[in-house]
Amino acid sequence: MAGLNVSLCFFLATFALCQAARRAAKALLPGGAYAHFAREAAGTAQLGACCLEMRMLVELGPWAGGFGPDLLLTLVFVLLLVHGATLDGASANPTVSLQRFLLAEASLPGTLLELAAQALGMQAAGALTRLYWAWGLSDLHVLQSLMDPHCSSALRTAVPHGALLEGACAFLLHLALLRLQGSRAVHRAPAVALLLTAAAGTAGPLTSAFLNPALAASVTFRCSGHSVLEYVQVYWLGPATGMLLAVLLYHGRLPRLFQRNLLYSQKSKYRVPRGRPVPGPGGSQMPEEGSRGRGPR
Repeated sequence: MAGLNVSLCFFLATFALCQAARRAAKALLPGGAYAHFAREAAGTAQLGACCLEMRMLVELGPWAGGFGPDLLLTLVFVLLLVHGATLDGASANPTVSLQRFLLAEASLPGTLLELAAQALGMQAAGALTRLYWAWGLSDLHVLQSLMDPHCSSALRTAVPHGALLEGACAFLLHLALLRLQGSRAVHRAPAVALLLTAAAGTAGPLTSAFLNPALAASVTFRCSGHSVLEYVQVYWLGPATGMLLAVLLYHGRLPRLFQRNLLYSQKSKYRVPRGRPVPGPGGSQMPEEGSRGRGPR
């Protein structure tokens, strides 16, 4: 359990440092620079560092530390819960940023700035986490530091199957985000954490269930086993397709591109009452429908 205790300290230190960085940036930077760059970089670095450490526990923990799957999934849920509660509105996910753009909730310059911040934050997380592994604070970290240059691919299934899994999980994630949009963080964070934990338990053994193009690029694109093009198909095109399908299903259109609803017919909310005809100038009145065809008694 010594290795697990060291990892728990790493998680706590990561959350504390990223939270301190967020507060400092919020106090020192203008609102736009903080919202579109600083908080995205801090949130993505937090996600990337925790994911790399968690992936080490998942790969080495069962045989080197005796960790069971129930412990690991519980730890995943807790990390995702804390991560969702501390993001301060950041997405830390390129497909979520693109979703906001397609929903006309963010401008093109702001979206591009968010994507750049996410790439920078993920690279910083990878460099700092690997430096931390090199310190060898536990046996698990010594093993990980030795194995990291020769990492194995996170994709353990055929490319079409992997793309389908990543796309299906991303579809459910973005559909949940759309449904929970505007809800309080105390309700949204547990729901999203539970959904992502379920995805990690089902699709994780096959694709690691990243559902995040920046995270996947940082963790597994450099690993042997598949080409970069195959990784792009699974971890970039899969989640992007899932996001597009979720927006289309939920809204019936892509607000940034189409004003007309493409899937659902729009019916008027108001019905025109069918009243009795107004008598003409001669005082004549059309017979009611119920009395048509009736002769005089």
